[in-house]
Amino acid sequence: MVLQYQGEQHGKATTFTIRIIGNNLSKSSSNYQIDLLVGDNKLPTFTTSIHQSLSNCLKEIYLFRKHNGIKFDEASEKITSLYVPYDKVLYNYNKHALFMA
Repeated sequence: MVLQYQGEQHGKATTFTIRIIGNNLSKSSSNYQIDLLVGDNKLPTFTTSIHQSLSNCLKEIYLFRKHNGIKFDEASEKITSLYVPYDKVLYNYNKHALFMA
């Protein structure tokens, strides 16, 4: 599942892409891998890129954003890939971790 958000880093407007790797995120034994990209460039996050919960992946992106002055416009969310409908439900349920106050 690939999502894009409009946002800014240190005041410069840009598009951020979140790539959640896995064919079916709803598998009970899944590991989640998440990438944060600006254009085609993958940004290095703090810890391993593989997690046992989607919530932990999104929390890591949140902490990275906060530390690096990155802001997302939640209203600009756009899914740019095919996805399993349940994956979207699971993402929507957990995305509050991405936009914590």
